[in-house]
Amino acid sequence: MRIEGPSRRSVLGGMLGMIGIGAAASLAGCAAGKPDAVPSDDDVEAAVTVRAFDNAYDPPEVEVAPGQAVRWEFEGPAEHDVVAEDGGFVSELMTSGSYTHLFEEEGEYPYLCSVHPEMTGVVRVRVR
Repeated sequence: MRIEGPSRRSVLGGMLGMIGIGAAASLAGCAAGKPDAVPSDDDVEAAVTVRAFDNAYDPPEVEVAPGQAVRWEFEGPAEHDVVAEDGGFVSELMTSGSYTHLFEEEGEYPYLCSVHPEMTGVVRVRVR
């Protein structure tokens, strides 16, 4: 008498499924999350304003001098933020309102939207 049990195919499929779930979980655990928000410098007058809307920053590249600030104004139905590559400035996700950052040191400061990574920009800080 032969006792029927799970087929080799179903056992193998279940094992592969478990391996896939484990791999996805471990990759998610390794992914870098969004850094903590850095408070906005709302009391500083901005030298340049960048609009964040329709999955774009306008303009995507700006230049300021050390000691000047950039203000990002958020518009539209989709949430956006600004997240500096070095974590030096990080806004909350928002659909309206603004975020301002004062740049003290010369350099290039690339940033993106954490929700739309194709949405990128750069602030260049140079002595004029």
